[in-house]
Amino acid sequence: MQEQDKTELGFCGPGLMGAPMIRHLLRAGHAVSVWNRTAAKAEALVADGARVVATPRELARRAEVVLLCVADGAAVEQTVFGDDGLLATPDDARRVRLIVDHSSIPPGLTRELAERAAALGVGWVDAPVSGGVGGAQAGTLAVMAGGAAQDVATVEPVLAAYAARVTHMGGPGAGQTTKLCNQAIVTATVAAIAEAVSLARRSGIDAARLPDALAGGWADSTLLRTFVPRMTQDGLAPIGALKTFQKDVDTVADAARETGTPMPVAGTVQQLLRLAEAMGLAQADFSGFVDILQTPRQG
Repeated sequence: MQEQDKTELGFCGPGLMGAPMIRHLLRAGHAVSVWNRTAAKAEALVADGARVVATPRELARRAEVVLLCVADGAAVEQTVFGDDGLLATPDDARRVRLIVDHSSIPPGLTRELAERAAALGVGWVDAPVSGGVGGAQAGTLAVMAGGAAQDVATVEPVLAAYAARVTHMGGPGAGQTTKLCNQAIVTATVAAIAEAVSLARRSGIDAARLPDALAGGWADSTLLRTFVPRMTQDGLAPIGALKTFQKDVDTVADAARETGTPMPVAGTVQQLLRLAEAMGLAQADFSGFVDILQTPRQG
């Protein structure tokens, strides 16, 4: 292995996405220490070779590079700067030199956190991902990175364990802005797929056959092939909750307002997701868009 491959890693947040990413790191030969607010999720990785620690502060004493994949901006800030956070560790006891944030959080907050970390001599790469749970399991995620070019280059061999592609988009926050562009496209497309499934059903067409019928045409896509089955079959394991889409689209709306960018489609999707929450669907799978549209026909 090259010297970079021997760097001990820390990972905060072994959830639906984080757990398979950690397993890829372990299979690639990395030593990985893991922390999670719910300890059982971290302990589930012990059999794969991970070491569990009690706090992020302990990770900072062990690992030079720490990766995060947590729920939101508040969780990122607490994990890094909280009382037991990564950077609560005194300088003379701290090994961590680079934080890689795979979470999806606002670009402005990313820039603020990166500045605070830099003041303590720690680099920051915002590295949100696309590809979903399937991409994490297959090791084919797309990573959109923001931060100093040298920091991105340093961590790229590590990310190669679970990413098919790492694209450096600019300075701190650029990766998060790119993820917002991704989420604007994804959420609008999934909403459109839900409308198409609903139209097919109400027209007496077998909606489950849409991917076959549209294969090779302009409407064909990974999202179509992923979500039509999820909208027409029962019993499939969830791949994410609508509340996550809502968080991301609310952040898209904030960025649109800050930059004066007209985004009428994203605005409509935002209202759909707020309706989903009002209907008690916040915890529903991403495919729950179709359930928002199941209002009974009148007459």
